[in-house]
Amino acid sequence: MIRRTLPLALATTALVATSAAAQDVTLTIESWRNDDLVLWQDKIIPAFEATNPGIQVKFTPSAPAEYNAVLNSKLDAGSAGDLITCRPFDASLALYDAGHLTDLSDLEAMSNFSDVAKSAWQTDDGSASFCVPMASVIHGFIYNKDAFTELGIEVPTTEAEFFAALETIKEDGSYIPMAMGTNDQWEAATMGYNNIGPNYWKGEEGRLALIAGEQKLTDDAWVAPYATLAKWGAYLGDGYEAQTYPDSQNLFTLGRAAVYPAGSWEISGFNAQADFEMGAFKPPVRNAGDTCYISDHTDIGIGMNAASANPEAAREFLAWVASPEFASIFGNALPGFFPLSNTPVEMDDPLAKEFVSWRGECESTIRSTYQILSRGTPNLENETWGASVAAIKGTASPADLGADLQNGLASWYAPQQ
Repeated sequence: MIRRTLPLALATTALVATSAAAQDVTLTIESWRNDDLVLWQDKIIPAFEATNPGIQVKFTPSAPAEYNAVLNSKLDAGSAGDLITCRPFDASLALYDAGHLTDLSDLEAMSNFSDVAKSAWQTDDGSASFCVPMASVIHGFIYNKDAFTELGIEVPTTEAEFFAALETIKEDGSYIPMAMGTNDQWEAATMGYNNIGPNYWKGEEGRLALIAGEQKLTDDAWVAPYATLAKWGAYLGDGYEAQTYPDSQNLFTLGRAAVYPAGSWEISGFNAQADFEMGAFKPPVRNAGDTCYISDHTDIGIGMNAASANPEAAREFLAWVASPEFASIFGNALPGFFPLSNTPVEMDDPLAKEFVSWRGECESTIRSTYQILSRGTPNLENETWGASVAAIKGTASPADLGADLQNGLASWYAPQQ
C-alpha cells in the first residue's frame, strides 16, 4: 500500500511545488525616481498585482544623482533588477547598445504609442524600441494667481506682455518678479532656453534641421533666445547668481515670487507647499498670432533587463504599463507627468489640466540638445547650461555664445562641419 501511494504522493508534492514556483515570480524595478516610491507601493503595484496573481513587483529606486553609476555597476555585476526605468535618448540607447536592454518592438502594446513618443527610446533608425514610454513633462510658467490679481496683471500671451508684467511686479516691489537662480546652471537651460526657444526655432522643424546640419547654432533662431534670456536677469531678484534650485522653489512656494519658470514636474510639490492659488501659462509667443510651440519632453520610460530571469513576467508588466489603466493611475497620482499613450487621460489636477491643454493649442517638441547632439565632446547639453547662464548674467553676447556653441558642435559632429 505504501509502495503504491508513495509515487503518487511524490508526484502530487512535485506538482504543488512546481505550481508554487510558477506562481512565485518577483520582478524588481530599478529607478532614479525615489520621490514617487509611495505611489508605486500604494497604487501602481497593487493595481498590477490585483489582475496578475503570482507576479509580485518590488520598486527599488536609487538616488537620482547616483542612478547611472549604480545601475551600470549592477548591470556589470549581473545583479540589476528585471525592469529598468529609462532616461530619454542617449543614456538608454547606450544601455541597449551594450546589450543591457531588450528590443521590445514585438510587444503588441507598443502600438499604443505614437512614433514621437517612442523616439526617445529607439535606435537612430527606428528599427528597435527598447523602453515602453511612460510620461513626458511640459515646460511653461507657473504663477501666483493672488499676486496677479492684486497687481491687476493679465496672463501674458506675447513676449511684450510678459516683460510688461514682470516690470509691473518689479515696480510694485511686493514680490520678486521671477524665481530662478543660476547657481545650478541646468535651470537656465532647461527652464530658460529650452522653455522659450521652441517659439524661435519652430519646434521640431528647427531641432531636426540642426541634427541634419541644415541650420546652425549661429542662426538667428538659435541665438535670439539668448538675447531674450539676457532680459531676465533684471527680474530674478538680488543674489540670483548664488541662488540654488531649491532656493527658487522655496521663494515661489512661500509666496515671495510671482512667477516661476517651470517644468510640469513641479506640480505635486508646489501643491503640497504653496498656500495660494496657482495658474500656468505657456511660453509667450514673439508676436501676436504666431504659432506657439511647447517643450513636451519625453522624460521617462521603462524597459527589460536583457539578463532578466523572468522575461515572460517582465513582458506582462511592460504590456500593462502601456495600458490605459496604468496611464490613468500614473497621470493622476503624479500630476505633471503626462502619459504618452494614444488613449487620452482625463486629468483631475487643475494645474496639470492647464499644462496638458497646450498640446491642443501648440506644436509639441522636445529639448533641442537631447537627441544625438550631446554624444560628443564638448557635450552640447552641458555647454548650453553655461551659455544660458552667461546670457542671463550678461557676461557674453548672444552672438558670441552661438559662435562658441557652433564651434564646439562642429568639432565632433560631421553634419555641422
